[in-house]
Amino acid sequence: MSRSPSPRPGGWSSPGLNTPYDTGGRASPYSNGGTHNVTWASAQARSAEVKGYTAFNPRNQGFFSRHFRRISTSLPFSAEKEKMGRGRYQGSKVVQLLQRIGRSLYRLRKPLTVLFLVIFSIVMFYVTPLHRVYRRSSMFGGGNKFVIILAANQGGGVMEWKGPREWAIERDSVKNKKKYVKNWGYDLEIVDMSTKKRYAHEWRESWEKVDTIRNAMRKYPHAEWFWWMDTNTFIMEPSYSLQSRIFNKLNKITYRDINHYNPLNISHPPADGYLDPETLSAVGDGKISSINLIVPQDCGGFNLGSFFVRRSVWTDRLLDIWWDPVGYEQKHMEWEHKEQDALEYMYTNQPWIRPHVAFIQQRSINSFPPGACGEKGDNPKIHYQEKDRDFVVNMAGCEWGRDCWAEMYNYRQLSNRLNRNPWEKFKDGISDSIKKMRESKKDDKKKGNH
Repeated sequence: MSRSPSPRPGGWSSPGLNTPYDTGGRASPYSNGGTHNVTWASAQARSAEVKGYTAFNPRNQGFFSRHFRRISTSLPFSAEKEKMGRGRYQGSKVVQLLQRIGRSLYRLRKPLTVLFLVIFSIVMFYVTPLHRVYRRSSMFGGGNKFVIILAANQGGGVMEWKGPREWAIERDSVKNKKKYVKNWGYDLEIVDMSTKKRYAHEWRESWEKVDTIRNAMRKYPHAEWFWWMDTNTFIMEPSYSLQSRIFNKLNKITYRDINHYNPLNISHPPADGYLDPETLSAVGDGKISSINLIVPQDCGGFNLGSFFVRRSVWTDRLLDIWWDPVGYEQKHMEWEHKEQDALEYMYTNQPWIRPHVAFIQQRSINSFPPGACGEKGDNPKIHYQEKDRDFVVNMAGCEWGRDCWAEMYNYRQLSNRLNRNPWEKFKDGISDSIKKMRESKKDDKKKGNH
């Protein structure tokens, strides 16, 4: 290797190798204009001071520095492979696709987490039984405070035998109530009246409502409200809860003064001078907490096909008097509607009952079909209205000249149609449009043939 000659006679100076007395050659750049040369050790010390290292502790000379430096130098190093792999896709197309999907999911991790939590909550609270536990709890839903009593005479009674149509009506009614209580966390008490041997007397069998309510109160000691429903009733809107539909707005949908709607022409309030001010008042004390019995009225008076009774001392006293044998033994020929007529009699002649009875609009819990209280079914206070989505329909009196099974079937189909989910509505819309197209084609062919 050739070397260029020095431009000066003394040649190139080498700091640290030349003697301090050698003045020949080029001066070191670290001399700062001085007349003497700088040694290699002094230049190294100055460089260390500039970079933050002390002269007595050179760089990479400490214990930890030496230790980690040994580890790093012992690791394998493949720089050539890394350079060759840069900018190139590794693996198959499937792996590349999965990598892209993974990177996309990582970038969208926050919205995906929120979406997952929403779906998880829907599944837990609406698909699994957890929503029933939530709605049933006394702290949140309060469903354990309500009991539906369905006196289904499943084994037949002493007065008549049941045929296939009666069994079908009972099956649909029981299924309807079971679905409703399962959705909202209520309790359902289905009373098998065939086991009631105490009703050997034919007239006593028609008074079983009072005794059944008393037994239900003993069976469910933590329940507050008991809803009696006849077998011929059908819940049209299972999405309505009792709390939102009735009990959260009792002051709006109930009335204490019977003069608001009084088909029996009962004189109210009582005018006897010995009564206390609360009994003499047309609305009692006016407090919602004092309501213990909620009864609808139809065109003929009280209707006990669907009514509510509350657990209280007043209720115990009422049920005792209501179940008095004197009533059914002495008045069974006079009272055609049995315990219903007995309640009307007690309300009229026992002033202490009135302050705790509230009346509810019939269509709130007990709508009638056409044929009950009018053949046309056009009474807006009594008959079922599809456009208003009434809560319950009661086929009252259908056994007297009407077809109970046909009415139950029609209202069941109507309820299913009104409560379809969006997907079912979409499918039905497509099928209806296809049917219309086929019918129009048939009509066109008939017109062409003629």
